[in-house]
Amino acid sequence: MTVVLGCIADDFTGATDLAGMLARFGMRAVQTIGVPTQPASEIEADAIIVALKSRTISPEDAIQQSLEALKWLQAGGAKRFYFKYCSTFDSTESGNIGPVAEALMDALGAQQAIACPAFPENGRTVFKGYLFAGDVLLNESGMQDHPLTPMTDANLVRVLASQSKRGVGLVDYQSIRRGSDVVSAALKTLLSEGKSLVIADATDEDDLRVLAEASVDHPLLTGGSGLAVGIPSALEAAGLFKSTGAAVDLPEVGGMSAVISGSCSRATNEQVRLFKEEHPAFQIDPLALAEGRDLATEALVWASSKLADGPLLVYATAEPEAVRAAQAKIGRDKAGALVEEALATVAAGLCELGARRLVVAGGETSGAVVQRLGVEALRIGREIDPGVPWCSAVGQPLALALKSGNFGAPDFFKKAISIAP
Repeated sequence: MTVVLGCIADDFTGATDLAGMLARFGMRAVQTIGVPTQPASEIEADAIIVALKSRTISPEDAIQQSLEALKWLQAGGAKRFYFKYCSTFDSTESGNIGPVAEALMDALGAQQAIACPAFPENGRTVFKGYLFAGDVLLNESGMQDHPLTPMTDANLVRVLASQSKRGVGLVDYQSIRRGSDVVSAALKTLLSEGKSLVIADATDEDDLRVLAEASVDHPLLTGGSGLAVGIPSALEAAGLFKSTGAAVDLPEVGGMSAVISGSCSRATNEQVRLFKEEHPAFQIDPLALAEGRDLATEALVWASSKLADGPLLVYATAEPEAVRAAQAKIGRDKAGALVEEALATVAAGLCELGARRLVVAGGETSGAVVQRLGVEALRIGREIDPGVPWCSAVGQPLALALKSGNFGAPDFFKKAISIAP
């Protein structure tokens, strides 16, 4: 069958987030881990989401990987394309949202593309071009302390302009509240002024539906997963596909359960704290790793006597002060790499011990884990919390919930384990 929507995500949890939203609103979604050797046209799906680990690499490498994914999706017959980044719009100082978006636009011959990370269901809204997380500006939400991609400016027009060669404009809420025709006219006006990248306000799901409808003819959309609220219905109204219903049930997976957490977000810190109150936990300390201590092996020895008794937690999650101290001593990149390697090793070892249901918190951690486990593609099931579905690894008896650090209720880990397939 022919794929309708080809998506490129800059990290693994973001890809799962988008896939889950598209599935919720009627598209059969498959997530691949990188660009597969299998042709996209042979994958039975309305939407394919290629998960890359490109958020924090150099802009040049991110562009190359994204263009490879685009070429593969084009060969599969995709009619529309989506560049997915985080709802907190975070990237490195030199990119990679702007550079990748521009490269995709050039490859597709797209004159204009909107950029909207809003995900109101998870508290991410854009108003007058400023990104809010809950009731506070992004740079007051804890994202200013992100260990890899700190966000110190909530003005998305300013942020995107700093990493883009094209002009950046804004379609604000006043236009969006007047409907898709007004938004289309506003976009044309901005294009005539040389603004080909356009930040779009959105404070609720109706705004997102208007944006999806207004841009359904655009070759490329960019944003968080929130726009998936409106994309399936807009594509269906345009006659590009026929919905087959909501997300499918995944096959049951036997075996034991475990949680692996590398995110240091506020949300994940609270989730770890609550889960530790009822379940055994082992902490991975980057400073100890840097000193040569084999914490991955220690964690697996510890887990071997506990895994059969119920879910356990292995985590590197820490408060901002501890993260900054570790980075100051051993360097940000080295600290991140050591933690990712250790947690990926733990994940592989837990699977050897019989774990078949893994909840993984953090985009970089999720990427390291699925790559170590040799996962090539994921079938998307029902959501646990907004933006986080359970997934089934294609060709393996393994269920995965890949959680963006900022997503999920405080009891997310407990909830996920209780409804695992």
